[in-house]
Parts: sequence; structure tokens; C-alpha cells
Amino acid sequence: MPIKKSAKKALRQTKKRTVKNRTVKVGVKRVLKELKKKIAAKDTKGALELMPQVAKVLDKAAKVNVIKKNAAARYKSRLQKAVNKIA
Repeated sequence: MPIKKSAKKALRQTKKRTVKNRTVKVGVKRVLKELKKKIAAKDTKGALELMPQVAKVLDKAAKVNVIKKNAAARYKSRLQKAVNKIA
């Protein structure tokens, strides 16, 4: 356990950030999983409707540095390519 006041504060902040980051990460995983299911089922209409939502979630996660900017771009690119392939 931390002894100094600044170390105690740092621990509190870390715990708070960890919870926040985890919720964002879980949200990203949920949306990606949903879209991948639609792509696997070749549900063109559903995948096309869900793609903007996925892009939005990925951009928000990248904005708060939960995932890197290039990782978000890579995910969006590959998913859009897969959606276009079934469309």
C-alpha cells in the first residue's frame, strides 16, 4: 500500500481510470462482436446500418486513448472492407 499522500492519490486516480477504460473497451468489443456476427451471417442491411455506430465507438475509444488512433483506423478499414465484400 502507498504511504505518501501523492502515491495514495495516484492509486485512487488509477483505479478510477481503470474502471472508465474497461467500460469503453467492453463497449468496443461488444459492437465489434455484433458487427462480425452480421458479416458472418451475410446480413448486408444489418451490417451497413451498424457500421457507422462501430466507427463512432472506435473513434471515441481512440480519442480517450483506450486504443491507439491507428488501431481504430485499421479496425474501421478492415470491417468496411468485409461489409463491402458481402454487399
